[in-house]
Amino acid sequence: MFRLGFKRILEPVAEYIEQRLPGEVPVPRVVLRPPGALPELEFLDRCYRCGNCVDVCPAKAIQATPPGDVERVGTPFIDPNTAACVVCDDLSCMRSCPSGALQLVESPRHIRMGIARVNHSLCVRSRGENCTLCIDRCPIGADAIELSDGGEIAVKVDGCVGCGVCQFYCPTYPKAIEIDPLQ
Repeated sequence: MFRLGFKRILEPVAEYIEQRLPGEVPVPRVVLRPPGALPELEFLDRCYRCGNCVDVCPAKAIQATPPGDVERVGTPFIDPNTAACVVCDDLSCMRSCPSGALQLVESPRHIRMGIARVNHSLCVRSRGENCTLCIDRCPIGADAIELSDGGEIAVKVDGCVGCGVCQFYCPTYPKAIEIDPLQ
């Protein structure tokens, strides 16, 4: 109640200031946001920082940004090195978001959080090992990631949802596969 009241008081002031500033510069997304996240600037504006998405995540992958970053404190993010989004069937985080900062998508395959990027020189396959953990564990499957004809890990840009499961299970350090958050 207080948050909404405070927001209503400050919105006219913020709108006035925004009208006086030069053209809007998009804010780059530096962290992996939960499924359904709006573009970063809009996400930061709309997110209540209520923690509902954190509480309902079945994989406990969603965390709240700790103090230190004033603009992002309390906003949800995912660190695939700690826990990855499992692309749950019920889309729990999106359904629990009261502000609309996380928009419900038609199906889990329509999630677009980021895109996996492979560093083949770090991949154990480049040393002759037969590792396919990133492929085997991917909740999207062959629509997102597969072996190329040459035996390398190949990410399919149109199918990868950016959940981070591949990064989580990658056995190398540093990780041979990492998620780049979508901008």
